[in-house]
Amino acid sequence: MSGPYGYAQQQGPPAPQRRPSGATAILAGLLGLLVAGAIAYLPIRVFISLPSGFSIGDLDTRALIYIGVALTAAFCLLLGSLMTFFRAFAGAIVLIVGSLLAIAAILLEATLYLSFGEYFSAVFSFSLTEDIVRAAAVIGAPLVLLLAVLPPTFKYLRFRPSAPQVYGQPPAYNPQGW
Repeated sequence: MSGPYGYAQQQGPPAPQRRPSGATAILAGLLGLLVAGAIAYLPIRVFISLPSGFSIGDLDTRALIYIGVALTAAFCLLLGSLMTFFRAFAGAIVLIVGSLLAIAAILLEATLYLSFGEYFSAVFSFSLTEDIVRAAAVIGAPLVLLLAVLPPTFKYLRFRPSAPQVYGQPPAYNPQGW
């Protein structure tokens, strides 16, 4: 629709875009940091407690796989948390991968025991510091996965505010040059 002088009639300013809440993304990032620390604590503790003259190569293959998966999960969770704090969309994807690897590391560690029942009863006995750290990982990894896959997390990370538009009359065209 045009105005009386042939210029496009201005409509009212468009409704401003509403910024989505970042609660789920920030919570996923914070929990990701917690789980990264918990998952990395256990393999690092193994490295520290190795006796003199004993090397990592002397460990069982399943233990080496567990250590590799756990440290990879910790790295992915740390990286994903930092990316999420900087509002990168890929941060949620990396958090999802890291939490899945953390869950796999927990299940691998449980297979190193005789049964899952013994493992989880030991974890939730809270008798040692390692049990508390394991319980934090067991509870935190699925929570990070859940928070990272929620749609509000992706909406928050995808949101980019539109540039402000300048409104007003277009400059008048004077063909005579006055």
